[in-house]
Amino acid sequence: MMKNTSLRKNITVAFLAAISFLIMLVQFPLPLFPSFLQFDLSDIPAIIGAIIFGPLAGIAIEAIKNLLHWLIIGSPTGVPVGEIANFIAGAIFIYVTTYFYRRKRTTGRLALGMAVGTIIMTVLMSIANYFIIFPSYALFLGFSVDTAVKLASAANHSIHNLLTLIVLGVLPYNIIKGIFVIIVAVPIYTRLRPRLGIAKH
Repeated sequence: MMKNTSLRKNITVAFLAAISFLIMLVQFPLPLFPSFLQFDLSDIPAIIGAIIFGPLAGIAIEAIKNLLHWLIIGSPTGVPVGEIANFIAGAIFIYVTTYFYRRKRTTGRLALGMAVGTIIMTVLMSIANYFIIFPSYALFLGFSVDTAVKLASAANHSIHNLLTLIVLGVLPYNIIKGIFVIIVAVPIYTRLRPRLGIAKH
């Protein structure tokens, strides 16, 4: 029985990771945002997996999705800087969301967890982009940070340096993405809830 449950969990995680990867393939840039910020809703299958099996399953889905993306699509730097950043952001978002949700399994707690997760993820990823992620992009592409900022922010002439790139680009982008994930994920959870055996609140 335990072996069947474990097999079902592994199959479900792999299936959700595949869906997440496919969703990631249709990512696109948002107008006026830096070109390296690609919008997608591929965190939603990971959230569903985390709700069903716990945060480690959701984080595993994020890892598999990004590994597949790097192996199949590749990276402009040759090094999976973007995929690593995407994984870290997704892992933070999922961990915080499930921290709130698993203490009281209601729609409200899920939405609250996702909202807090969005805020924490936005702050941490802004710091990481300033000190690590964007400088790594520049390094592996063979550009200075200032040159990379100009290339990435060509669509927004109000961005002149890395700090404004973070404040006017990375920070609002992550907030917008988090809001859209909440808007889409909560109704999906509401429809799946009866099948998951979770009481309505």
